[in-house]
Order: sequence, then C-alpha cells, then structure tokens
Amino acid sequence: MKHQRKISVIGLGYVGLPVAVAFAKQDRVIGFDIEAQRIAELNEGYDRTQEMAPEDLQSCTLHLTDNPTDLRQADFHIIAVPTPVDEQKQPNLLPVLKASKTVGSQLKGGDIVVYESTVYPGATEEACVPVLERQSGLRCGLDFTVGYSPERINPGDKTHHFTNIIKVVSGYDAQTLEIIAQVYESVVTAGVHRAPSIKIAEASKVIENVQRDINIAFINELAMIFNRMGIDTADVLAAAGTKWNFLPFTPGLVGGHCIGIDPYYLSHKAEQLGYTPQIISAARHLNDSMGEFIAIHVLEQLSRQGYLVAESTVTLLGLSFKENVSDLRNTRVIDIVQTLQKQGVKVQVHDPVVDVQEVMRDHAIVLQSKQSLQKAQCIVLAVPHQAFIEAGWTWLQSLLDQGTGIVIDVKGVLPRQSVPEKITLWRL
Repeated sequence: MKHQRKISVIGLGYVGLPVAVAFAKQDRVIGFDIEAQRIAELNEGYDRTQEMAPEDLQSCTLHLTDNPTDLRQADFHIIAVPTPVDEQKQPNLLPVLKASKTVGSQLKGGDIVVYESTVYPGATEEACVPVLERQSGLRCGLDFTVGYSPERINPGDKTHHFTNIIKVVSGYDAQTLEIIAQVYESVVTAGVHRAPSIKIAEASKVIENVQRDINIAFINELAMIFNRMGIDTADVLAAAGTKWNFLPFTPGLVGGHCIGIDPYYLSHKAEQLGYTPQIISAARHLNDSMGEFIAIHVLEQLSRQGYLVAESTVTLLGLSFKENVSDLRNTRVIDIVQTLQKQGVKVQVHDPVVDVQEVMRDHAIVLQSKQSLQKAQCIVLAVPHQAFIEAGWTWLQSLLDQGTGIVIDVKGVLPRQSVPEKITLWRL
C-alpha cells in the first residue's frame, strides 16, 4: 500500500541524494542542502559524488532547495548529514544538531523526523530530540515523533544500492515504527527490518563498521608480521580462504566517513558509561598507523635499491579514501604523503577522480596531471582507481626514471606474473 507522507531529505551527499532520488521517482520530494552551489549543480544534472547520473536526476520529481521554509511542505523528514569526529577523535554532532535545528524551525504537528546519520546509541533521543522540541515548541511523542534508519550506502558500489539493501527501521513508538516501515518499504525492494528500539537501530549501524574495522586491523597486523617473514600476505590469504568459513578481508588503508570514524562513536559512549574499550581502540590505533607503515617501507626500499632518500621523487597515485570515488574525507593516503615529506622526499600526487580545488583547500597539495608528472624512483599505487589498473605495467614503468625503480602496490591488485624486469615490487 502506498504511503501518504510528503517527504523531505536534508543533506544531499553520498547518502541523502540516492535516498531523495529513490523516493522522488514515486512522488515529489523536497531535497534540501545548505550548500547553494550543490543545489545549483544538481539542478543542472551534475552530481559531484558521481553516485547519480544526469538521467537519474532528470527522471524524478525532486524539488531542490537551500531554503528551509520549503521543508514545511513535507511531513516526513529524513536527515542524512555527515557525523565526523574532531581532532581529538571525539564525535562531532554539530552537523546533525544544526540539521535538527533547521528541521525543528519548520516542524508541524503530526510530522515525523527520521535520522539516517551514524551516531552513538542514544544520540537521537538524548541529543537530537531536545533540539527539535526547543526549536519547534512541540513535544516529541505528543505533537511529533522520530525514528532512526541507519544508512547503508557504499560509495562507488554499482551493485548494492539504497533500494536493494535491507533497511533497518525503528520508531519512537509502535505506531511511528509502522509508518516509517511503510514509507521505506515503498521504495526498498529488499524489505525492511523492524528494530525493537531506536537505540538498538543506532547500535546496529555502529557495529556494522566496527566489525569491519576490527577484522581489517587483524589482517593489517598479519601483513606486518608476514612482511618480516618475507612471505606474501595475499598468498597466505588465498590459501586460508579455501576453508569454507574463513572471512575474506584484505589489508589496506582504512579511511572514509564510516569504518574509520564510527568506532570512535561507540568508544565515546562506552567511556561515558565507565567502560574503556580494548579491542575497538586497538584496532583503530593499528589501522590509523598503516599509512606511516607503508611510507617507512617506501623509505626502506629506496635505501635498499641504492637511492638517496633526500634526492628521491615518489609518485603517489590516488588520494581519495577508496577506489573510483572522489571522496577525500578522512583519507589515510595523506599519512603516506606527510611521512615521506618529513624525510625530505619529493612527493608528487596524481588522482584523476578527486576535485583539484578541494585537495588544495583541505590538504595544501597541488595535484599533478598525467602529463606533468616528473620521472620518479618510486611509484606508490595507493588507491587502485580503474584508470590506473587499465593503464597497467607499461604506463607505470613509463613513470619511472629510465624505466627502473620501485612500485609499491598497497592493495596488491597488480598482476605479479607480468612485473617488468627493472621494477622491484612491494605490496602490503
């Protein structure tokens, strides 16, 4: 049965935009974002995140706006804004609280506000609801209600989409839960899972990414051990993976706005309750150290091959937090750059996917085009964008001085059987 709610989506990034477009294919949706340039770009059919094609934006009834008063046209508000951490790795709820303030100022009796932003268990009711009440002058549970439905968007994933991933939903009370479930069921073909409470839904989202963080940390630690043993981690994992219940994790840099961030939210809440997490904290520390570990091996390889470190040039390919996406948030590739630069290495960075101005603004790095790259002694394939893989060994060798040098294949994606004779390959 089709729901009767009028939907708004607040925050049109990697999460919010696909949600807004999916609902707007059914009925008119208010898509709100505080960034006027983002609204202008989307109105022209351009999505800088590359999650939505122009035809997706043009084939739906999505009213794009940066005017908060437009939200009064809706009675079902989905908040999908980022929830980062600050420099001390503490949860920064400011974006979601500001979004709550914006929605609260337009809230009406009978409205429902659903949060998709990742938070610690309890944040929706303890931190967000008071803001909604204060701004609106209304009472939650009496005049309006809330729910929580954690996002599961995977940037760059062309297989798993908003509509074909099971959606966890929760509500302030049983009646709200059923309305929220009905709304999401109208577009999510995979169905919904009704969580018993908002806090349980919040916790489920956090542990999805904490689990991945811990498992990747384990494999990263194995990579460190196997490196000392002189054996290849990928070969070990391939052998172990023949057992039916071996989990297929691989080593690498852990950045982005989910796996590298969410564990801090759970740790924060645990510490508030008097418990200091052990495994969660250790995994975070280890994964955050991987950029430096890789950089140290670049320096070791340069010395081993007879290059003077202070006179060497390293070409770093890829700067975004994962392959084939432009998102720079919490990229750990920057740790490689900074560690090498501290040792006097000249580092030149090339990434055809990310925004040049954003890189300069956020990291003070001047990106190099393919044509402007100088010959280097070492190539670090940090982020295996498809364009790099397709270019292959021939292109990589052309980037090295006289076709001789070192290639660091962080994620082990390059074919080993065809490594050119003059290249020394090291991989995590």
